[in-house]
Amino acid sequence: MDSINQQQPEQNRRDLSGVEAIERVKNMTKDADTCFFSTNASLGPSRGVRPMSVREADDNGALWFLSSIDSHKNQELVIDPNVKLYFQVSKHSGFLELDGKAEISQDKAQIKRLWNFMLRTWFTEGEDDPRITVIKVTPRSGYYWDNKHGDAVAGAKVAVGAVVGKTLDDSIEGRLTFS
Repeated sequence: MDSINQQQPEQNRRDLSGVEAIERVKNMTKDADTCFFSTNASLGPSRGVRPMSVREADDNGALWFLSSIDSHKNQELVIDPNVKLYFQVSKHSGFLELDGKAEISQDKAQIKRLWNFMLRTWFTEGEDDPRITVIKVTPRSGYYWDNKHGDAVAGAKVAVGAVVGKTLDDSIEGRLTFS
């Protein structure tokens, strides 16, 4: 462990698995709303990375997105379905990295369930637009960094720690495994 973490008077590491990992992802992705969605293949100018809005994080841990059938992203996922997702909940806390596998479908029931009127900006024919696909990402593993008691408590601890010259960090981090 590094010297900063060794100075911590509180436990600041907790690996999560199964239901606890799923709950952490659901809470963090709900608050973050968007992520950087990174594919291994890189066909377009974004080098395989683009912002995406999470439509849902379900009770099984899967993350759901809507995408255009002719996007670089969808073409890249056909070549290699492995993805990395990067989330930032707030300016100072709530960071999440997930490795997963993506599946593309045009399941009309899923599209209807995930649809929001504002998506007409991209899918101009509405929820029946023939270009809409659903991307389901099933996480395999990940890592999170957050605070234990919210930004206000974390900020107060940092301020007090600076005054007294002691590491009083409210952070928590750990591996996520889904099995």
